[in-house]
Amino acid sequence: MHEAEYRTRGNWNEMKGKIKQQYGDLTDDDLTYNEGKEDEWLGKLQQKTGKAKGELKRWIDSL
Repeated sequence: MHEAEYRTRGNWNEMKGKIKQQYGDLTDDDLTYNEGKEDEWLGKLQQKTGKAKGELKRWIDSL
């Protein structure tokens, strides 16, 4: 579920835009995935959005 996967499935910048529309306080840094650090990345998004990890994964996959 990381940035590289989304780049192959679609335009990551477009997806980041959709995420930022819903959560305006998220920054580009918040949405930058570092290889091998998915749990840390999701943890940061959990703190900012208040969503559970599974809920975040499903929501991002639905975009």
